[in-house]
Amino acid sequence: MALLLVGINHTTASIDLREKVAFPPAIISEALSDLMALPAVAEAVVVSTCNRTEIYVDMTVDHTADAEPACRPVVEWLSRYHDVNPEHLAQSCYFHEGNEVVRHLMRVSCGLDSMILGEPQILGQIKSAFALSKDHDAVGAALGRAFQGAFSIAKEVRTETAIGESPVSVAYAAAVLADRIFSDLPSLTVLLIGAGRTIELVARHLVERGVRSLVVANRTLDNALEIAGRFDAVGALLSEIPERLIDADIVVSSTNSQLPLLGKGAVERALKARRHKPMLLIDLAVPRDIEQEVGQVADAYLYSIDDISEVIEDSQKSREEAAQQAHSIIERGVEAFQKQLRSLNAVTTLKAFRDKADGIRALELDKAYKAIQKGEATEAVIESLARNLTNKLIHSPSVQMKRASAEGREKMLEHVRELFDLDEDE
Repeated sequence: MALLLVGINHTTASIDLREKVAFPPAIISEALSDLMALPAVAEAVVVSTCNRTEIYVDMTVDHTADAEPACRPVVEWLSRYHDVNPEHLAQSCYFHEGNEVVRHLMRVSCGLDSMILGEPQILGQIKSAFALSKDHDAVGAALGRAFQGAFSIAKEVRTETAIGESPVSVAYAAAVLADRIFSDLPSLTVLLIGAGRTIELVARHLVERGVRSLVVANRTLDNALEIAGRFDAVGALLSEIPERLIDADIVVSSTNSQLPLLGKGAVERALKARRHKPMLLIDLAVPRDIEQEVGQVADAYLYSIDDISEVIEDSQKSREEAAQQAHSIIERGVEAFQKQLRSLNAVTTLKAFRDKADGIRALELDKAYKAIQKGEATEAVIESLARNLTNKLIHSPSVQMKRASAEGREKMLEHVRELFDLDEDE
């Protein structure tokens, strides 16, 4: 068995490919069951966010193979599940095995592999993915140790470094972008589509910049009203978007919809009603909520999650030093994980050693009891018991040491001296 990882993220794949292989919450349970049905897969966790899709597995592999060929069954499954060309997909994937899986998972959990350095939301997303796999009995000892170790390291990084102190997130970047494009945010109306954590953060950052007119539209009105109530905003249903769009100077969308919620025609009609007053649209969703063609409409300025990278780069410079500290903590975490695995190997060997010794002890005790019952002298029986125990316990090691010496394997004899704490004189 081996830990393996197949993944794509914002640095290796375009948003077009990322949205094709994304796993929205509605399908991830079914996908996990399908993945676990692969004969070689023993454990699995699927992590899917706007910037990455990663498949973590513990599976039977040919240990002579490198990470990429070992991961081929997972790539084939991912391409088949999403109907994507496997060769094209593999070109945009990264592959890790063993300790590199653990190191990567720790980096991701700490936000070091995110578009926004140190962003905190990714840890919650990974914890949710792990919990879902546990609920489906898809997590065992291998992935359990890896993910729990990553969570522990992420907590240590947040506690011991300043990586999370600057207000940098996708939501923050969207608010900064809006502030850069428009000179007077307090006079504008903002339409927020969705009612998740990202939209809540966007609302908070915009309100901090003076925005006073907010509309939150969502499929479920109660959820929209819940977010709206926190910011003195208006709640609305998705069906109201065409009407609300007319007054919207800024539109920010982040939902889990599989299909676009806002098309070119709706934006064109809204702009005509607005007398072509410019509209900024920021799509933070993967798959995208706003059709790409909207970007071709005059006076509509569409930004996808990949387009706000420059804003993010400006905002995260203060986190670079903290990231270096985090790398050191992660390396300690990987080393601790390796030690834990080695200690588990020792436990297996120690158990076998103890079981063999217990077997010899039980056999010799039985002989001793029978000898005493026959009337043999107790002292003689005890001496025989001790002698037989000693001879049988040291027999196999003695044979192996003589063979090692004859074959010139002096290192083994050195290890025996260390193992049994023998001085040279002994």
